[in-house]
Amino acid sequence: MINNRTGGAALDNLIELDKKHFLHPTTSIQQQQEQGVKLLAESGQGIYLKDRDGKTYIDAMSSLWNVHIGHGREELADTAAAQMKKLAFSSAFSSFSHEPGIRLAEKIAKLAPKDLNAVFFTSGGSESNDTAIKLVRHYWKVQGKPNRRKIVALKRGYHGVASASTSATGIPEFWEMAGHMKDDFFHAATPYRSTTQEAIASLREKFESEGPETIAAFMAEPIQGAGGVLIPQDDYFTEVRKLCDEYGILFIADEVITGFGRTGTMFGLENWEVVPDVITFAKGVTSGYIPLGGVVVSDAIHNVLKEKSKGTLFHGFTYSGHPTAAAVGLKNIELIEKEGLVENSRKMGGKLLEGFKRIKDDLEIVGEVRAKGLLGAVELMKNPETNESFSQEQKVAPRVIEELHQRGVICRSVTYESTDIICFAPPLIINERQVEEIIDQLHQSISAVQEQLKTI
Repeated sequence: MINNRTGGAALDNLIELDKKHFLHPTTSIQQQQEQGVKLLAESGQGIYLKDRDGKTYIDAMSSLWNVHIGHGREELADTAAAQMKKLAFSSAFSSFSHEPGIRLAEKIAKLAPKDLNAVFFTSGGSESNDTAIKLVRHYWKVQGKPNRRKIVALKRGYHGVASASTSATGIPEFWEMAGHMKDDFFHAATPYRSTTQEAIASLREKFESEGPETIAAFMAEPIQGAGGVLIPQDDYFTEVRKLCDEYGILFIADEVITGFGRTGTMFGLENWEVVPDVITFAKGVTSGYIPLGGVVVSDAIHNVLKEKSKGTLFHGFTYSGHPTAAAVGLKNIELIEKEGLVENSRKMGGKLLEGFKRIKDDLEIVGEVRAKGLLGAVELMKNPETNESFSQEQKVAPRVIEELHQRGVICRSVTYESTDIICFAPPLIINERQVEEIIDQLHQSISAVQEQLKTI
């Protein structure tokens, strides 16, 4: 619960109203009721958030991996206001269109690799991945192959919380809430803690056991974000591409977290010069200032749909191609390019990784550290030399998160499958001094927990 030093009755009232009326996403309902608000955000500027109580925090997660250009950018507010005054909303159904949607689709097609040129807009990442799954199934159906419905994804992968995207997600905790469509979704081993050869063997076995003639697509994040910022070996996606081509299976790259400069390239797979058949995106396309997502498909897929998809495509969201969201997306991408934020992500990501390595050298419970651009993680282990994990009862990663929070740094932990991982994804505008501030606070926080563990 936040420290109510100055808020008085008004702050108390907000906290009680939150408990009574606000059902929070991905939150312990019981904890919300017992402890109240963790942080009541009041304002944001640059890489910082300020709470209602006046305390300033470094937003080292870009909120949800997505505030690329930082908080408080008036350029986006001005763009949204101008577009709202001109045309706030107009449907894109039934071939209706508008300039912001057309211009943003064109821009994203120019940014996407090679021949990925056709864009379907959504409101966010879950919708984007559900849309991609439906489009690839439709692609096969109009070619007389309706049995190609299965989606193969990776364990520890995260693809969203809509119906199909939840099932594609390879984290069982997300299935336990409301179920999983087990008949059409399958999961191969992640390259995490395995060799490329082992991971590809698992994927091949899944393709063969399910039958490639029944598989619509393979779906994977270039870097598994919510799974713990799991960065694959440099040859992994090259081998994935070869395997998908061998079996005639489409490859969907979930770039929801990794897109628009997060990893030091415009799209994550560009780090390995691999081109998928489909890209899904959201988050960084508007830096979170307004909901927007989408799917980019290759010319090969688009040409089949143009030729063989007869009648109405019965899929679409009210806000597909929302003109205000599209205008904000265009301005956001303009700022990313104008300010060199993709390159800054690469450079500052290198500084972040250097800092992680210094912490690893200095503290005995730090195991693997990793980063690609401004997407990084520090893994905590009881014995890093043997990869021995802490017991989950010790709550090591959550302890570090709490220590960081008290020191004014917001980030998140991942504890699936007995791991203790601290994840970082600061805004792409971050500078070297601010990176060092994160590193200093992280070192202090892990050191404090390391001392606590000696007394347990």
